[in-house]
Amino acid sequence: MYAVIRTGGKQYRVAENDVLFIEKLEAEAGADVEFGEVLAVDTGAGTVLGAPLVSGAKVVGKVLEQKKADKVIIFKKRQRSTYRRMRGHRQRLTVVRITGITAP
Repeated sequence: MYAVIRTGGKQYRVAENDVLFIEKLEAEAGADVEFGEVLAVDTGAGTVLGAPLVSGAKVVGKVLEQKKADKVIIFKKRQRSTYRRMRGHRQRLTVVRITGITAP
């Protein structure tokens, strides 16, 4: 059984016990989170596609930790001038383990 959910502007195919690194959610470690935007659910007997969402379906997960991704370096340079800028960015992530999928 798997589901396709939408969170943080991205879509994820999830099954039970999957660990996801998603955009930051406002939740403490150990808290339960519920994803209501379910786009598709496959129960093994058939696939239910939403238009755009599957009504009555939800995916439940548990927050494992809040962390930051690896650093991405942004470097700007102009030739033949002394213009150089270097910046770094670390995206904030939430690590979630999927604990249950409820189909309609």
